[in-house]
Parts: sequence; structure tokens; C-alpha cells
Amino acid sequence: MRKDPHRVLVVGAGRMGALRAQDLSRDPRVGQVVITNRSPARASALADRLGAQVLDWDRIADAEVDAVVVTPATSVHEEVLTAVLPMGRPVLCEKPIALTLSDTQRMIDLAARHGSAVQVGFQRRFDAGLRAVHERIATGGLGTLYALRLLSHDHQPNEPAFIASSGGIFRDLHVHDLDLVAWLTGSPVASVFATIAVRGHEQYAVRHATAAGEVPDGDVALVHAVTRSGVQVSIHGARHDARGHDVRLEAFGSQDSLSAGLTERTPLMSLDGAAPGGRPYTGFVDRFREAFRAETSAFVDLIEGGPNPCPPQAALDSLRAAVACELSVLRGLPVTVEAVATQGD
Repeated sequence: MRKDPHRVLVVGAGRMGALRAQDLSRDPRVGQVVITNRSPARASALADRLGAQVLDWDRIADAEVDAVVVTPATSVHEEVLTAVLPMGRPVLCEKPIALTLSDTQRMIDLAARHGSAVQVGFQRRFDAGLRAVHERIATGGLGTLYALRLLSHDHQPNEPAFIASSGGIFRDLHVHDLDLVAWLTGSPVASVFATIAVRGHEQYAVRHATAAGEVPDGDVALVHAVTRSGVQVSIHGARHDARGHDVRLEAFGSQDSLSAGLTERTPLMSLDGAAPGGRPYTGFVDRFREAFRAETSAFVDLIEGGPNPCPPQAALDSLRAAVACELSVLRGLPVTVEAVATQGD
């Protein structure tokens, strides 16, 4: 028997709120999208474009909805989650749940107390190429997995206001890569050795306060990670790529070698072969637009009782690995992820 169309609240009317609301409004299983934002005018403008309803911000906790999507700035996540998790409804929360381990754990515990399923917005898990690599690894198509190489390059540097509240390159950018490593290999990241530098954009020459001390940010970073199962991983990140937005992965095994993200739109010039075509990716939404759409669809599956494709423990585990990267930078040594205490952030 077909279920009644769902009523879903989207909290936030910025870029991610608009994207989620658009995809939900196009899903035939969703009958009504409700939008709220601190700025009523912004919520109304988005609602008018999509034929959605508007809810006052101060009525979030009383919303009569079947599910909630949390899209505002990370600094607001805890406030919103504290209001909506007691509803006991499914929640899709953009990554990260929170910038600290202790706050993340607190939200996970709150969700568990009220029976709220929380899907974390790690959209890379829904990218077609990355999912194909995951399938090959899981079914033994690569044989013994030797190593992974990941690359994450933003196209344009961030504004100073974003940098100050981002938590730094490991918590903001590489948390995606660290989640991918655990998901692809089926094994958590066990240890990391990380370096960071400011090579071209001085606005990243800031420090972020943590329990372990002030951690430097940077526009480039490099992480050597090893999973519990022994897979060695190289992760390279940059906050600027002159040609475009570039997220790629290579996987090497005893039976095959694979890549994901290397397409005609990859912003990379080849000097000894066929070069990628024009129109490189301009940003993360452009690079992962179809992945976001698939992720939102999977959330509607979750509303209907389907499996959770990205539970909140994934957010905690990847954030713990990101904190380990920060400690490695501070100490100049490898750090065991398991040794990072929840309060040590």
C-alpha cells in the first residue's frame, strides 16, 4: 500500500537549503516541503520559487512534519538538532553534526534517546564513480587492496569569515576524505601523519582554538593514513585550484587499478596524452550535484523505513580522525586515532 506523501521541514534557505528543498519538491514521495530560516524574507523567497510553505524560525520544535533536513551553518546545528531530535523523526544533517567531538557525541546521544534516525550529509558516498569503486572493493574486484590515493581541491579560496568558523582544513575539507577511506575499505582509520602549510593565500594563516592548543590552518595539507586493516592512504588537499574544483580517487589492488573523478571535466592539463575537455567543475555543488540528488532520495527512503546509508557514528569517527590530524601537525608525529579522547577536541 502506498504511503501518504511526506511533509518535510528544511531548516535553512541558503545554498544547501535551496538544493535540498529543490530535490525534495521533485520527489513524488514528498507531498509538502516546509522551509524555515532566521531571515523570513529569505525563507519566503525560496518557498515562492518551489511552491513550499514557510514556518517561523521559533516554531521549529513544534513543526508537524514527518522529517527534518538541517542545512544552516555548522554553528547553528546544535541549536536546531536540540529542537528537532526530540520529535523522534528522521533527520538529514549536513556534515558536520558539530565541530567538536563532545558536541557531536551529545547530539548522537540525544538522537538515540528519542529514537531519531540521523543521516549525515557525506554526499561523496553517493557519487556514481566512488560508489562503483566501493562496489569493486566490497566484491573483491580489486583483489587485495594495496593503497588508496585521494585528492580534494577547492576551486576558489574561501572568504575570511568562513575560514574563521570552519574549524580548519581537516575538520571542514578532509573529514570527507577520512569518511571515504573508512567507507571504501570497511575499516576505520587507525593512524595519521599530517602536514599543513600556507603556500599562496595568507587568509589561511590563522589558528583555530582546540583543547590541545591552537591548531594552524593552511591552504594545502597532506595526510598519510593507515586503516586498521593495513591499507595505506595518501590524501592531498588544497583550498585553491586554478583550473577548477577537483575531487578524485585512485585505488590499487592485486587484481586491478581504478580511478573515480577522472572525467572530461577534471580540471587537469595532460602534457603527454589526451587532455580533459572544457567546462571544468566550478565548485563542490557542480562536482557532486547528482550525488546530492541521490543522497536526498536515500533520505526519503529512510523516512519510509529504509536503511540509514550514513549513520551519525560516521560523523564522529571521521571527526576523530580529523582531530588526530591536527594533533599530528602540533606534535610533528604520527597519531593513533583511537587515542583521541572525545573530550580532547
